[in-house]
Amino acid sequence: MENDVVLFNENMAKEFVGYRKENSNKGDFGYVAILGGYINYTGAVKLASLSLTSIRAGSGVTRIIIPRSITNLIVPLLLEQTVFEISDKDSHMIFNESELKEALRKIDALAIGMGWGTGDDNIKILKYILDNYSFPILIDADGLNTLSKMDLDILNKTKCKVILTPHLKEFERLTKVPIEKIKEKKEKIAKEFAKKYNVILLLKGHTTIVTDGNVTYLVKKGGAGMATAGSGDVLSGIILGFLGSHEVSAKLIASSAYIAGLAGELAEEKYTDISMKASDTIEFLPQAIKEIRCSK
Repeated sequence: MENDVVLFNENMAKEFVGYRKENSNKGDFGYVAILGGYINYTGAVKLASLSLTSIRAGSGVTRIIIPRSITNLIVPLLLEQTVFEISDKDSHMIFNESELKEALRKIDALAIGMGWGTGDDNIKILKYILDNYSFPILIDADGLNTLSKMDLDILNKTKCKVILTPHLKEFERLTKVPIEKIKEKKEKIAKEFAKKYNVILLLKGHTTIVTDGNVTYLVKKGGAGMATAGSGDVLSGIILGFLGSHEVSAKLIASSAYIAGLAGELAEEKYTDISMKASDTIEFLPQAIKEIRCSK
């Protein structure tokens, strides 16, 4: 299927929402972690994880890695998740190798960047992870803004399988290509970038583009109600949930985007495109999964 462009559909998503064996345990479905958070953006971490997006999408255990100074803002909302604190200054994480090693112990997949801010040590932290680990890593939001300040050749050197989930402005920062030029040839530029840097790229938009540089999936799912703050954080949590227990692939990432879009459509039916908020998508994840399972 190399170099193909495929319109993603619900039958393709069925592969990733099969029924679990009766004798399953949490270890079968992955230990995942979300690294992010900053005093001004605690909502991003809450949406990606505290609203149960990663667990709703199937992970066995979710760990939240946050700056120590915002712990009291997060912990009251923790039920199923565990928390690991990182030393910080003015609520920005400080690079501490021993803390990071402990925070990332036994992790099967990581999402980094949601509400992370622009701390001085963000580059050191992201570089350390890319240099020293081999799990799948989803980079979003301030993680992408951090990456855009680095030498992107690190993406070809890391043992991690990297998933990048930019919107157009973030993709502009990464590629140094103006948005208007990206819009003219989105699929081509996205595919070339993914192939050059050996990543899976999810380029957000009315039609979401997911590509590994060979196959490209177009995901036309979702609605205007999802055009609201936090929807990207919800999507990251959903992707991370599936990464915990599935082999990473462009098809898996496209499936996650499709499920998020379907849940968003169902939420919009209930709440309308005006009144819908990002966390409403989470509410309808179970129904979206049921619909895909039952589709013919």
